[in-house]
Amino acid sequence: MTDRAGTPAQESDLIDVHALVEAYYQKVPDVNDPAQKVVFGTSGHRGSSFDAAFNETHIAAITQAIVEYRADQGIGGPLFVGRDTHGLSRPAETTALEVLEANGVHAVTDQYDDYVPTPALSRAIISHNRALKPGGRQADGIVITPSHNPPRDGGFKYNPPHGGPADSAATSWIADRANELIADGNRGVRRSEPSAVDSYDFRGQYVGDLASILNLDAVKSAGLHLAADPLGGASVHYWQLIAERYGLDLTVVNPLVDPRWPFMTLDWDEKIRMDPSSPSVMASTVAKLDDFRLITGNDADADRHGIVTPDGGLMNPNHYLAVAIQYLYTHRDGWRDDAAIGKTMVSSSMIDRVAGSLGRRLWEVPVGFKWFVPGLIDGSVGFGGEESAGASFLQLDGQVWTTDKDGILLALLASEILAVTGKSPSQLYSELTAEFGAPSYARVDAAASKEQKARLGRLSGDDITATTLAGEPIIGKLSAAPGNGAALGGVKVESEHAWFAARPSGTEDVYKIYAESFVGPEHLAEVQAEAKTIVDAALGD
Repeated sequence: MTDRAGTPAQESDLIDVHALVEAYYQKVPDVNDPAQKVVFGTSGHRGSSFDAAFNETHIAAITQAIVEYRADQGIGGPLFVGRDTHGLSRPAETTALEVLEANGVHAVTDQYDDYVPTPALSRAIISHNRALKPGGRQADGIVITPSHNPPRDGGFKYNPPHGGPADSAATSWIADRANELIADGNRGVRRSEPSAVDSYDFRGQYVGDLASILNLDAVKSAGLHLAADPLGGASVHYWQLIAERYGLDLTVVNPLVDPRWPFMTLDWDEKIRMDPSSPSVMASTVAKLDDFRLITGNDADADRHGIVTPDGGLMNPNHYLAVAIQYLYTHRDGWRDDAAIGKTMVSSSMIDRVAGSLGRRLWEVPVGFKWFVPGLIDGSVGFGGEESAGASFLQLDGQVWTTDKDGILLALLASEILAVTGKSPSQLYSELTAEFGAPSYARVDAAASKEQKARLGRLSGDDITATTLAGEPIIGKLSAAPGNGAALGGVKVESEHAWFAARPSGTEDVYKIYAESFVGPEHLAEVQAEAKTIVDAALGD
Protein backbone atom coordinates (compact mmCIF):
# COMPACT_ATOMS: atom_id res chain seq x y z
CA MET A 1 0.00 0.00 0.00
CA THR A 2 1.38 3.41 -0.96
CA ASP A 3 0.77 6.84 0.56
CA ARG A 4 -1.71 7.95 -2.11
CA ALA A 5 -3.67 4.71 -2.38
CA GLY A 6 -7.37 5.42 -1.90
CA THR A 7 -6.97 9.17 -2.46
CA PRO A 8 -8.54 11.09 -5.37
CA ALA A 9 -6.70 11.14 -8.69
CA GLN A 10 -4.80 14.34 -9.45
CA GLU A 11 -4.22 16.06 -12.79
CA SER A 12 -0.77 14.49 -13.03
CA ASP A 13 -2.34 11.01 -12.87
CA LEU A 14 -4.53 11.55 -15.93
CA ILE A 15 -3.67 10.42 -19.45
CA ASP A 16 -3.76 12.61 -22.54
CA VAL A 17 -6.55 10.88 -24.47
CA HIS A 18 -5.73 12.74 -27.69
CA ALA A 19 -2.11 11.52 -27.53
CA LEU A 20 -3.30 8.00 -26.70
CA VAL A 21 -5.53 7.85 -29.78
CA GLU A 22 -2.86 9.48 -31.93
CA ALA A 23 -0.40 6.78 -30.87
CA TYR A 24 -3.00 4.14 -31.76
CA TYR A 25 -2.92 5.27 -35.40
CA GLN A 26 0.72 6.34 -35.71
CA LYS A 27 2.80 3.72 -33.91
CA VAL A 28 3.55 0.50 -35.76
CA PRO A 29 4.50 -2.56 -33.69
CA ASP A 30 7.71 -4.53 -34.14
CA VAL A 31 6.68 -8.20 -34.05
CA ASN A 32 10.26 -9.13 -33.23
CA ASP A 33 9.70 -7.48 -29.86
CA PRO A 34 7.68 -9.91 -27.68
CA ALA A 35 6.11 -6.95 -25.84
CA GLN A 36 4.62 -5.67 -29.12
CA LYS A 37 3.22 -8.95 -30.45
CA VAL A 38 -0.39 -10.07 -30.25
CA VAL A 39 -0.78 -12.18 -27.12
CA PHE A 40 -4.12 -13.51 -25.93
CA GLY A 41 -4.31 -14.03 -22.16
CA THR A 42 -7.36 -15.33 -20.32
CA SER A 43 -9.20 -12.14 -21.30
CA GLY A 44 -7.97 -11.39 -24.81
CA HIS A 45 -5.20 -9.14 -26.11
CA ARG A 46 -4.37 -6.14 -23.93
CA GLY A 47 -1.84 -3.35 -24.10
CA SER A 48 -1.33 0.37 -24.59
CA SER A 49 -0.87 2.30 -27.83
CA PHE A 50 1.85 4.28 -26.05
CA ASP A 51 3.89 1.06 -25.87
CA ALA A 52 3.08 -0.06 -29.45
CA ALA A 53 1.20 -2.96 -27.88
CA PHE A 54 -2.37 -2.01 -28.83
CA ASN A 55 -2.47 -0.19 -32.14
CA GLU A 56 -4.42 -0.02 -35.37
CA THR A 57 -2.05 -2.61 -36.85
CA HIS A 58 -2.83 -5.08 -34.05
CA ILE A 59 -6.60 -4.67 -34.20
CA ALA A 60 -6.79 -4.92 -37.99
CA ALA A 61 -4.73 -8.12 -37.91
CA ILE A 62 -6.63 -9.66 -34.99
CA THR A 63 -9.98 -8.93 -36.64
CA GLN A 64 -8.81 -10.44 -39.93
CA ALA A 65 -7.63 -13.51 -38.01
CA ILE A 66 -11.03 -13.78 -36.32
CA VAL A 67 -12.73 -13.55 -39.73
CA GLU A 68 -10.60 -16.42 -41.01
CA TYR A 69 -11.08 -18.46 -37.83
CA ARG A 70 -14.87 -18.19 -37.85
CA ALA A 71 -14.95 -19.08 -41.57
CA ASP A 72 -12.82 -22.16 -40.84
CA GLN A 73 -15.22 -23.11 -38.04
CA GLY A 74 -18.29 -22.62 -40.22
CA ILE A 75 -19.61 -19.69 -38.15
CA GLY A 76 -21.72 -17.65 -40.55
CA GLY A 77 -24.19 -15.75 -38.40
CA PRO A 78 -23.99 -12.20 -37.07
CA LEU A 79 -20.95 -11.06 -35.13
CA PHE A 80 -21.98 -8.88 -32.18
CA VAL A 81 -19.52 -6.06 -31.43
CA GLY A 82 -19.46 -4.13 -28.16
CA ARG A 83 -17.05 -1.68 -26.54
CA ASP A 84 -16.46 -0.21 -23.10
CA THR A 85 -15.51 3.32 -22.02
CA HIS A 86 -11.70 3.14 -22.36
CA GLY A 87 -10.18 5.74 -24.69
CA LEU A 88 -8.87 3.13 -27.11
CA SER A 89 -12.14 1.22 -27.38
CA ARG A 90 -13.86 3.48 -29.95
CA PRO A 91 -10.86 3.59 -32.34
CA ALA A 92 -10.49 -0.19 -32.06
CA GLU A 93 -14.19 -0.65 -32.82
CA THR A 94 -13.85 1.52 -35.93
CA THR A 95 -10.90 -0.52 -37.17
CA ALA A 96 -12.65 -3.82 -36.49
CA LEU A 97 -15.81 -2.75 -38.33
CA GLU A 98 -13.77 -1.76 -41.38
CA VAL A 99 -12.18 -5.21 -41.52
CA LEU A 100 -15.47 -7.00 -40.94
CA GLU A 101 -17.16 -4.96 -43.69
CA ALA A 102 -14.45 -5.73 -46.23
CA ASN A 103 -14.71 -9.43 -45.46
CA GLY A 104 -18.49 -9.55 -45.77
CA VAL A 105 -19.09 -10.35 -42.10
CA HIS A 106 -22.52 -9.34 -40.74
CA ALA A 107 -21.45 -7.09 -37.84
CA VAL A 108 -24.01 -5.92 -35.27
CA THR A 109 -23.40 -2.96 -32.94
CA ASP A 110 -25.44 -1.26 -30.23
CA GLN A 111 -28.70 0.34 -31.31
CA TYR A 112 -28.03 3.49 -29.31
CA ASP A 113 -24.28 3.64 -29.94
CA ASP A 114 -24.01 2.88 -26.22
CA TYR A 115 -21.31 1.07 -24.30
CA VAL A 116 -21.83 -2.70 -24.08
CA PRO A 117 -20.96 -4.64 -20.91
CA THR A 118 -19.31 -8.02 -21.45
CA PRO A 119 -22.28 -9.92 -19.95
CA ALA A 120 -24.73 -8.12 -22.26
CA LEU A 121 -22.76 -9.25 -25.29
CA SER A 122 -22.52 -12.82 -23.98
CA ARG A 123 -26.27 -12.77 -23.38
CA ALA A 124 -26.91 -11.52 -26.93
CA ILE A 125 -24.91 -14.39 -28.44
CA ILE A 126 -26.65 -17.00 -26.30
CA SER A 127 -30.12 -15.58 -26.98
CA HIS A 128 -29.56 -15.51 -30.74
CA ASN A 129 -28.20 -19.03 -30.90
CA ARG A 130 -30.87 -20.42 -28.57
CA ALA A 131 -33.59 -19.13 -30.92
CA LEU A 132 -32.02 -20.59 -34.07
CA LYS A 133 -34.13 -22.82 -36.26
CA PRO A 134 -32.56 -25.90 -37.91
CA GLY A 135 -30.01 -24.77 -40.45
CA GLY A 136 -29.66 -21.32 -38.89
CA ARG A 137 -26.27 -19.69 -38.64
CA GLN A 138 -24.68 -19.22 -35.24
CA ALA A 139 -23.56 -15.86 -33.89
CA ASP A 140 -20.36 -14.95 -32.07
CA GLY A 141 -18.88 -11.70 -30.78
CA ILE A 142 -16.05 -9.30 -30.09
CA VAL A 143 -15.76 -7.41 -26.79
CA ILE A 144 -13.48 -4.37 -26.90
CA THR A 145 -12.31 -3.84 -23.33
CA PRO A 146 -9.25 -4.23 -21.08
CA SER A 147 -11.68 -4.74 -18.19
CA HIS A 148 -10.40 -3.00 -15.03
CA ASN A 149 -7.01 -2.03 -16.51
CA PRO A 150 -5.78 1.60 -16.32
CA PRO A 151 -7.06 4.24 -18.79
CA ARG A 152 -3.99 3.98 -21.02
CA ASP A 153 -4.81 0.37 -21.95
CA GLY A 154 -6.98 -1.22 -24.60
CA GLY A 155 -8.36 -4.74 -24.85
CA PHE A 156 -9.83 -6.97 -27.55
CA LYS A 157 -11.54 -10.30 -26.85
CA TYR A 158 -13.27 -12.91 -29.00
CA ASN A 159 -16.33 -14.83 -27.78
CA PRO A 160 -17.30 -17.83 -29.95
CA PRO A 161 -20.89 -19.14 -30.35
CA HIS A 162 -21.08 -20.48 -26.78
CA GLY A 163 -20.94 -16.83 -25.67
CA GLY A 164 -18.01 -17.09 -23.28
CA PRO A 165 -14.26 -16.50 -23.56
CA ALA A 166 -12.61 -18.40 -26.41
CA ASP A 167 -10.53 -21.40 -25.36
CA SER A 168 -6.76 -21.54 -25.72
CA ALA A 169 -6.92 -23.48 -29.00
CA ALA A 170 -8.92 -20.66 -30.59
CA THR A 171 -6.96 -17.78 -29.07
CA SER A 172 -3.61 -19.36 -29.95
CA TRP A 173 -4.70 -19.77 -33.57
CA ILE A 174 -6.00 -16.18 -33.74
CA ALA A 175 -2.86 -14.72 -32.11
CA ASP A 176 -0.49 -16.71 -34.32
CA ARG A 177 -2.36 -15.72 -37.49
CA ALA A 178 -2.50 -12.07 -36.42
CA ASN A 179 1.25 -11.99 -35.83
CA GLU A 180 1.82 -13.58 -39.25
CA LEU A 181 -0.27 -10.85 -40.84
CA ILE A 182 1.58 -8.09 -38.98
CA ALA A 183 4.97 -9.57 -39.94
CA ASP A 184 3.85 -9.38 -43.57
CA GLY A 185 2.90 -5.73 -43.24
CA ASN A 186 -0.81 -6.57 -42.91
CA ARG A 187 -0.98 -7.15 -46.66
CA GLY A 188 -3.42 -9.99 -45.99
CA VAL A 189 -5.84 -7.70 -44.13
CA ARG A 190 -8.90 -6.51 -46.04
CA ARG A 191 -10.45 -3.16 -45.07
CA SER A 192 -13.13 -0.86 -46.35
CA GLU A 193 -15.33 1.93 -45.02
CA PRO A 194 -18.30 0.34 -43.24
CA SER A 195 -21.72 0.91 -44.73
CA ALA A 196 -24.85 0.89 -42.58
CA VAL A 197 -24.18 -1.59 -39.77
CA ASP A 198 -27.08 -3.50 -38.23
CA SER A 199 -27.90 -2.73 -34.63
CA TYR A 200 -29.17 -4.55 -31.55
CA ASP A 201 -30.71 -3.31 -28.32
CA PHE A 202 -28.17 -4.89 -25.97
CA ARG A 203 -29.38 -2.84 -23.01
CA GLY A 204 -33.11 -3.43 -23.44
CA GLN A 205 -32.74 -7.15 -24.06
CA TYR A 206 -30.37 -7.72 -21.13
CA VAL A 207 -32.41 -5.68 -18.65
CA GLY A 208 -35.69 -7.23 -19.77
CA ASP A 209 -34.28 -10.74 -19.36
CA LEU A 210 -33.21 -10.15 -15.74
CA ALA A 211 -36.66 -11.29 -14.59
CA SER A 212 -35.70 -14.80 -15.74
CA ILE A 213 -32.81 -15.07 -13.28
CA LEU A 214 -33.52 -12.81 -10.27
CA ASN A 215 -36.38 -12.20 -7.87
CA LEU A 216 -36.50 -8.45 -8.37
CA ASP A 217 -40.13 -8.30 -7.18
CA ALA A 218 -38.82 -9.13 -3.72
CA VAL A 219 -36.30 -6.29 -3.95
CA LYS A 220 -39.01 -3.85 -4.98
CA SER A 221 -41.38 -5.02 -2.22
CA ALA A 222 -38.67 -4.67 0.41
CA GLY A 223 -38.25 -1.00 -0.51
CA LEU A 224 -34.48 -1.16 -0.19
CA HIS A 225 -32.61 2.10 -0.73
CA LEU A 226 -29.83 0.95 -3.07
CA ALA A 227 -26.94 2.48 -4.98
CA ALA A 228 -24.81 1.38 -7.90
CA ASP A 229 -21.48 2.84 -8.93
CA PRO A 230 -20.50 1.98 -12.53
CA LEU A 231 -17.00 3.37 -11.83
CA GLY A 232 -17.17 5.20 -15.15
CA GLY A 233 -17.78 1.96 -17.03
CA ALA A 234 -20.11 0.36 -19.55
CA SER A 235 -22.91 -0.41 -17.08
CA VAL A 236 -23.73 3.26 -16.48
CA HIS A 237 -26.94 3.39 -18.54
CA TYR A 238 -27.95 -0.15 -17.65
CA TRP A 239 -28.41 0.67 -13.97
CA GLN A 240 -30.82 3.51 -14.63
CA LEU A 241 -32.95 1.31 -16.89
CA ILE A 242 -32.91 -1.49 -14.30
CA ALA A 243 -34.23 0.93 -11.67
CA GLU A 244 -37.00 2.14 -13.99
CA ARG A 245 -37.99 -1.25 -15.41
CA TYR A 246 -38.29 -2.99 -12.04
CA GLY A 247 -39.41 -0.09 -9.86
CA LEU A 248 -36.34 -0.17 -7.62
CA ASP A 249 -35.26 2.59 -5.25
CA LEU A 250 -31.81 2.64 -6.82
CA THR A 251 -29.47 5.58 -7.32
CA VAL A 252 -26.59 5.66 -9.78
CA VAL A 253 -24.14 7.45 -7.51
CA ASN A 254 -21.60 8.24 -10.21
CA PRO A 255 -23.07 8.53 -13.73
CA LEU A 256 -19.97 10.22 -15.15
CA VAL A 257 -18.00 8.78 -18.07
CA ASP A 258 -14.58 10.20 -18.89
CA PRO A 259 -11.80 8.08 -20.47
CA ARG A 260 -9.29 9.76 -18.16
CA TRP A 261 -11.25 8.60 -15.05
CA PRO A 262 -10.49 11.81 -13.09
CA PHE A 263 -13.16 10.95 -10.51
CA MET A 264 -11.46 7.74 -9.31
CA THR A 265 -9.49 7.11 -6.17
CA LEU A 266 -6.11 5.48 -6.80
CA ASP A 267 -5.47 1.76 -6.42
CA TRP A 268 -2.86 0.23 -4.11
CA ASP A 269 -0.01 1.11 -6.52
CA GLU A 270 -1.20 4.70 -7.11
CA LYS A 271 -2.60 3.83 -10.53
CA ILE A 272 -6.10 4.55 -11.77
CA ARG A 273 -7.85 1.22 -12.03
CA MET A 274 -11.52 0.21 -12.02
CA ASP A 275 -11.33 -2.88 -9.81
CA PRO A 276 -14.51 -2.95 -7.68
CA SER A 277 -12.97 -5.52 -5.33
CA SER A 278 -10.14 -3.15 -4.34
CA PRO A 279 -10.67 -1.15 -1.11
CA SER A 280 -8.51 1.66 -2.50
CA VAL A 281 -10.48 1.90 -5.75
CA MET A 282 -13.79 1.78 -3.91
CA ALA A 283 -12.84 4.30 -1.21
CA SER A 284 -15.08 7.09 -2.53
CA THR A 285 -17.94 4.64 -3.06
CA VAL A 286 -17.69 3.29 0.47
CA ALA A 287 -17.78 6.87 1.76
CA LYS A 288 -21.39 7.13 0.51
CA LEU A 289 -22.51 4.09 2.53
CA ASP A 290 -24.42 5.99 5.23
CA ASP A 291 -27.08 6.94 2.70
CA PHE A 292 -27.91 3.42 1.43
CA ARG A 293 -28.72 -0.12 2.57
CA LEU A 294 -26.35 -1.54 -0.03
CA ILE A 295 -23.90 -0.15 -2.60
CA THR A 296 -22.41 -2.12 -5.47
CA GLY A 297 -19.68 -1.40 -8.01
CA ASN A 298 -18.66 -2.70 -11.42
CA ASP A 299 -15.50 -2.46 -13.48
CA ALA A 300 -15.27 -0.89 -16.94
CA ASP A 301 -16.89 -3.80 -18.81
CA ALA A 302 -19.11 -4.83 -15.85
CA ASP A 303 -17.86 -8.40 -15.61
CA ARG A 304 -16.68 -7.85 -12.02
CA HIS A 305 -18.61 -6.83 -8.92
CA GLY A 306 -17.97 -5.13 -5.61
CA ILE A 307 -20.41 -5.43 -2.68
CA VAL A 308 -20.52 -2.81 0.09
CA THR A 309 -22.69 -3.27 3.19
CA PRO A 310 -23.24 -0.99 6.22
CA ASP A 311 -22.11 -3.65 8.67
CA GLY A 312 -19.12 -4.98 6.73
CA GLY A 313 -17.88 -2.35 4.31
CA LEU A 314 -16.44 -3.66 1.04
CA MET A 315 -16.70 -7.44 1.07
CA ASN A 316 -13.79 -9.67 0.17
CA PRO A 317 -14.74 -11.33 -3.16
CA ASN A 318 -14.20 -14.81 -1.73
CA HIS A 319 -16.57 -14.04 1.16
CA TYR A 320 -19.33 -12.91 -1.17
CA LEU A 321 -18.93 -15.92 -3.45
CA ALA A 322 -19.45 -18.23 -0.48
CA VAL A 323 -22.60 -16.34 0.57
CA ALA A 324 -23.96 -16.24 -2.97
CA ILE A 325 -23.49 -19.99 -3.33
CA GLN A 326 -25.14 -20.78 0.00
CA TYR A 327 -28.11 -18.58 -0.89
CA LEU A 328 -28.60 -19.69 -4.49
CA TYR A 329 -28.47 -23.40 -3.80
CA THR A 330 -31.20 -23.01 -1.18
CA HIS A 331 -33.41 -20.65 -3.23
CA ARG A 332 -33.34 -22.04 -6.78
CA ASP A 333 -35.78 -24.94 -7.11
CA GLY A 334 -35.53 -24.94 -10.90
CA TRP A 335 -31.91 -26.05 -10.95
CA ARG A 336 -30.88 -29.67 -11.39
CA ASP A 337 -30.49 -31.59 -8.15
CA ASP A 338 -26.99 -32.56 -9.25
CA ALA A 339 -25.91 -29.08 -10.41
CA ALA A 340 -22.35 -28.66 -9.15
CA ILE A 341 -20.70 -25.65 -7.53
CA GLY A 342 -17.90 -24.31 -9.74
CA LYS A 343 -14.86 -22.57 -8.30
CA THR A 344 -11.33 -21.86 -9.43
CA MET A 345 -8.52 -23.62 -7.60
CA VAL A 346 -7.34 -20.38 -6.01
CA SER A 347 -10.73 -19.46 -4.55
CA SER A 348 -11.41 -19.79 -0.83
CA SER A 349 -11.88 -23.26 0.63
CA MET A 350 -14.80 -21.75 2.57
CA ILE A 351 -16.65 -22.62 -0.65
CA ASP A 352 -15.62 -26.26 -0.18
CA ARG A 353 -17.15 -26.25 3.28
CA VAL A 354 -20.36 -24.62 2.04
CA ALA A 355 -20.60 -27.17 -0.76
CA GLY A 356 -20.19 -29.99 1.75
CA SER A 357 -22.94 -28.61 3.98
CA LEU A 358 -25.27 -28.36 0.97
CA GLY A 359 -24.49 -31.88 -0.18
CA ARG A 360 -23.41 -30.51 -3.55
CA ARG A 361 -20.53 -31.63 -5.75
CA LEU A 362 -17.63 -29.18 -5.91
CA TRP A 363 -16.24 -28.66 -9.41
CA GLU A 364 -12.76 -27.18 -9.05
CA VAL A 365 -11.05 -25.89 -12.20
CA PRO A 366 -7.93 -23.87 -13.15
CA VAL A 367 -7.96 -20.06 -13.22
CA GLY A 368 -10.09 -18.69 -16.05
CA PHE A 369 -13.85 -18.39 -16.46
CA LYS A 370 -13.73 -20.33 -19.73
CA TRP A 371 -13.58 -23.58 -17.74
CA PHE A 372 -17.14 -23.07 -16.44
CA VAL A 373 -18.68 -22.64 -19.90
CA PRO A 374 -19.62 -26.28 -20.70
CA GLY A 375 -21.22 -26.84 -17.29
CA LEU A 376 -23.23 -23.63 -17.41
CA ILE A 377 -24.48 -24.48 -20.89
CA ASP A 378 -25.79 -27.95 -20.00
CA GLY A 379 -26.90 -27.03 -16.46
CA SER A 380 -24.50 -29.44 -14.76
CA VAL A 381 -22.88 -26.43 -13.02
CA GLY A 382 -25.28 -24.02 -11.32
CA PHE A 383 -22.74 -21.39 -10.33
CA GLY A 384 -19.23 -20.61 -11.52
CA GLY A 385 -17.09 -18.11 -9.65
CA GLU A 386 -13.54 -16.77 -9.58
CA GLU A 387 -11.64 -15.32 -6.64
CA SER A 388 -11.18 -12.09 -8.62
CA ALA A 389 -14.84 -11.00 -8.17
CA GLY A 390 -16.21 -12.63 -11.31
CA ALA A 391 -19.12 -15.08 -11.49
CA SER A 392 -22.33 -16.09 -13.22
CA PHE A 393 -25.10 -18.58 -12.53
CA LEU A 394 -28.15 -20.21 -14.09
CA GLN A 395 -31.58 -18.77 -14.71
CA LEU A 396 -34.47 -19.63 -12.40
CA ASP A 397 -35.46 -22.45 -14.78
CA GLY A 398 -31.93 -23.89 -14.86
CA GLN A 399 -31.03 -22.63 -18.33
CA VAL A 400 -27.79 -20.82 -19.10
CA TRP A 401 -27.78 -17.05 -18.51
CA THR A 402 -24.31 -15.95 -19.61
CA THR A 403 -21.11 -17.85 -20.23
CA ASP A 404 -19.00 -14.88 -19.27
CA LYS A 405 -18.72 -13.17 -15.91
CA ASP A 406 -21.61 -10.88 -14.99
CA GLY A 407 -20.90 -8.17 -12.44
CA ILE A 408 -24.32 -6.56 -12.83
CA LEU A 409 -26.03 -9.85 -12.02
CA LEU A 410 -23.93 -10.53 -8.91
CA ALA A 411 -24.51 -6.97 -7.70
CA LEU A 412 -28.28 -7.37 -8.06
CA LEU A 413 -28.14 -10.76 -6.37
CA ALA A 414 -26.82 -9.02 -3.24
CA SER A 415 -30.03 -6.96 -3.20
CA GLU A 416 -32.16 -10.08 -3.60
CA ILE A 417 -30.31 -11.77 -0.75
CA LEU A 418 -30.93 -8.78 1.52
CA ALA A 419 -34.58 -8.52 0.49
CA VAL A 420 -35.38 -12.23 0.92
CA THR A 421 -33.36 -13.04 4.04
CA GLY A 422 -33.48 -9.66 5.77
CA LYS A 423 -29.73 -9.98 6.30
CA SER A 424 -26.86 -8.38 4.42
CA PRO A 425 -24.36 -10.61 2.62
CA SER A 426 -21.72 -9.66 5.19
CA GLN A 427 -24.01 -10.73 8.05
CA LEU A 428 -24.58 -14.04 6.30
CA TYR A 429 -20.84 -14.49 5.89
CA SER A 430 -20.41 -13.98 9.63
CA GLU A 431 -22.84 -16.85 10.13
CA LEU A 432 -20.72 -19.03 7.83
CA THR A 433 -17.57 -18.25 9.80
CA ALA A 434 -19.38 -19.09 13.04
CA GLU A 435 -20.14 -22.50 11.55
CA PHE A 436 -16.96 -23.27 9.63
CA GLY A 437 -14.28 -20.95 11.01
CA ALA A 438 -12.85 -17.70 9.70
CA PRO A 439 -10.21 -18.13 6.98
CA SER A 440 -7.38 -15.69 6.30
CA TYR A 441 -6.66 -15.33 2.59
CA ALA A 442 -4.11 -13.33 0.61
CA ARG A 443 -2.15 -13.19 -2.61
CA VAL A 444 1.48 -12.10 -2.79
CA ASP A 445 4.02 -11.98 -5.61
CA ALA A 446 7.53 -13.44 -5.69
CA ALA A 447 10.24 -12.50 -8.19
CA ALA A 448 10.89 -15.00 -10.97
CA SER A 449 12.73 -14.94 -14.28
CA LYS A 450 11.03 -15.92 -17.52
CA GLU A 451 12.81 -19.28 -17.36
CA GLN A 452 11.64 -19.86 -13.79
CA LYS A 453 8.08 -18.95 -14.74
CA ALA A 454 8.18 -21.41 -17.61
CA ARG A 455 9.42 -24.17 -15.28
CA LEU A 456 6.72 -23.33 -12.73
CA GLY A 457 4.06 -23.64 -15.41
CA ARG A 458 5.30 -27.18 -16.13
CA LEU A 459 5.71 -28.34 -12.52
CA SER A 460 4.05 -31.55 -11.38
CA GLY A 461 2.79 -32.21 -7.90
CA ASP A 462 5.42 -34.94 -7.72
CA ASP A 463 8.12 -32.26 -7.96
CA ILE A 464 7.13 -31.00 -4.49
CA THR A 465 9.35 -32.79 -1.97
CA ALA A 466 8.11 -31.06 1.20
CA THR A 467 6.00 -33.16 3.58
CA THR A 468 4.67 -30.43 5.86
CA LEU A 469 3.16 -26.96 5.42
CA ALA A 470 3.35 -24.52 8.34
CA GLY A 471 3.40 -27.36 10.88
CA GLU A 472 0.75 -29.57 9.26
CA PRO A 473 1.22 -32.70 7.13
CA ILE A 474 0.71 -32.05 3.42
CA ILE A 475 -2.29 -34.03 2.17
CA GLY A 476 -2.45 -32.83 -1.43
CA LYS A 477 0.05 -31.83 -4.14
CA LEU A 478 -1.84 -30.88 -7.29
CA SER A 479 -0.82 -29.70 -10.74
CA ALA A 480 -4.16 -30.52 -12.38
CA ALA A 481 -7.66 -29.46 -11.40
CA PRO A 482 -9.79 -32.10 -9.65
CA GLY A 483 -12.90 -30.96 -11.50
CA ASN A 484 -11.78 -31.45 -15.08
CA GLY A 485 -8.19 -32.67 -14.98
CA ALA A 486 -6.93 -29.56 -16.80
CA ALA A 487 -3.44 -28.31 -16.00
CA LEU A 488 -3.29 -25.68 -13.28
CA GLY A 489 -0.28 -24.02 -14.89
CA GLY A 490 1.44 -24.21 -11.52
CA VAL A 491 0.96 -26.18 -8.30
CA LYS A 492 -1.40 -26.29 -5.34
CA VAL A 493 -0.35 -27.73 -1.97
CA GLU A 494 -2.91 -28.56 0.73
CA SER A 495 -2.93 -29.40 4.43
CA GLU A 496 -5.94 -29.91 6.69
CA HIS A 497 -6.36 -26.23 7.58
CA ALA A 498 -4.41 -24.39 4.88
CA TRP A 499 -3.31 -24.37 1.26
CA PHE A 500 -1.27 -22.39 -1.21
CA ALA A 501 -1.16 -22.25 -4.98
CA ALA A 502 1.67 -20.84 -7.10
CA ARG A 503 1.22 -19.70 -10.70
CA PRO A 504 3.43 -17.67 -13.03
CA SER A 505 2.26 -14.17 -13.96
CA GLY A 506 1.42 -13.72 -17.61
CA THR A 507 2.55 -10.10 -17.70
CA GLU A 508 5.28 -9.58 -15.07
CA ASP A 509 8.48 -11.32 -13.97
CA VAL A 510 6.87 -12.71 -10.83
CA TYR A 511 4.89 -15.72 -9.75
CA LYS A 512 1.71 -15.38 -7.75
CA ILE A 513 1.26 -17.14 -4.42
CA TYR A 514 -2.35 -17.54 -3.32
CA ALA A 515 -2.70 -18.82 0.23
CA GLU A 516 -5.35 -19.41 2.86
CA SER A 517 -5.40 -20.57 6.47
CA PHE A 518 -8.28 -21.45 8.77
CA VAL A 519 -5.93 -21.12 11.76
CA GLY A 520 -5.37 -17.37 11.56
CA PRO A 521 -3.33 -14.51 10.06
CA GLU A 522 -0.07 -15.55 11.70
CA HIS A 523 -0.43 -19.07 10.34
CA LEU A 524 -1.20 -17.60 6.92
CA ALA A 525 2.08 -15.68 7.03
CA GLU A 526 3.89 -18.94 7.78
CA VAL A 527 2.12 -20.62 4.87
CA GLN A 528 3.15 -17.80 2.52
CA ALA A 529 6.78 -17.91 3.64
CA GLU A 530 7.01 -21.69 3.34
CA ALA A 531 5.23 -21.59 -0.01
CA LYS A 532 8.06 -19.55 -1.52
CA THR A 533 10.65 -21.90 -0.05
CA ILE A 534 8.81 -24.97 -1.33
CA VAL A 535 8.34 -23.55 -4.82
CA ASP A 536 11.91 -22.28 -5.11
CA ALA A 537 13.17 -25.72 -4.10
CA ALA A 538 11.01 -27.37 -6.75
CA LEU A 539 12.34 -24.94 -9.34
CA GLY A 540 15.87 -25.90 -8.38
CA ASP A 541 16.86 -22.49 -7.05
